[in-house]
Amino acid sequence: MTPLKSPVSEFVTTRGTRLHVRRWGSPGAPMLFMLHGWMDISASFQFVVDALAGDWQVIAPDARGFGLSDWPVARGLSGHYWFQDYLADLDALLDHYDNIAPASLRGEPVNLIGHSMGANVVCLYAGVRPERVRRVVDLEGFGMAATKAERSPARLGQWLDDVRSPPTLNTYATLDDVAQRLIRTNSRLPLAKARFLAQHWAESDDTGRFHLLADPAHKMRGPLLYRLDEVMAVWSKVRAKVLHVEALASPTLAMIAGDVPIDEFKQRFKAFTDWREEIIDHAGHMLHHDQPERVARLIETFCT
Repeated sequence: MTPLKSPVSEFVTTRGTRLHVRRWGSPGAPMLFMLHGWMDISASFQFVVDALAGDWQVIAPDARGFGLSDWPVARGLSGHYWFQDYLADLDALLDHYDNIAPASLRGEPVNLIGHSMGANVVCLYAGVRPERVRRVVDLEGFGMAATKAERSPARLGQWLDDVRSPPTLNTYATLDDVAQRLIRTNSRLPLAKARFLAQHWAESDDTGRFHLLADPAHKMRGPLLYRLDEVMAVWSKVRAKVLHVEALASPTLAMIAGDVPIDEFKQRFKAFTDWREEIIDHAGHMLHHDQPERVARLIETFCT
């Protein structure tokens, strides 16, 4: 497939880490910051960007350790990826793009869109920096399952095991093999879209095989437990309106909720002051791939 809108590729260095950013649209247009999910890249938003009807400036970084951004763990600068670093990177990127924006737009609250891991980032950021955020669109972001303190010894032990024997990622003979890997993960993904994503999702190494543009250290689970009470305390500080977009009968939600009934699991969202929900059918977790036109309409209606 040929994209309808081509991005500009930029690099922004923050706290010693060089982040790659794709930017679509004209510099003076209203901004939409889009953050991708785990084991993904910023090019993942191409289909949504192509479907946007209005004049928007879309800014989408490759998170640290993904895509063309630096991989600080692979370079031996830390033991694993701390989730808080994603918030600090977003904070720095908002500073950067605010500084280079037209004078009339500087200091304006921004619209944040995140998918999965990126959705968790933007929801937390909106609670930590509420004055900087105008709207939040959460695409299949649920938080994680609540944890109990007694699980901490096992989690620490698992982390020590991973540090001793770091995880690895598979390699692939061709880009078509990478595309097929994407289709196995999402059976709704057309081959043309899979081939487009594969070009940005992987690159060849010295042996001619293709490896994913993701630091294998992302497969490590951190040593700290997920504290739902702390997360909800941050969510309660969000002043922006929040739109939660979810796939009908979301398999990801079912997996995270586990034995907890879905209605009970989603009580956590009551922490937000202004939260509303949209359900998209004929889509899975990668709903921005499966129904990009529908997702684009929801974003534009909510953020205009």
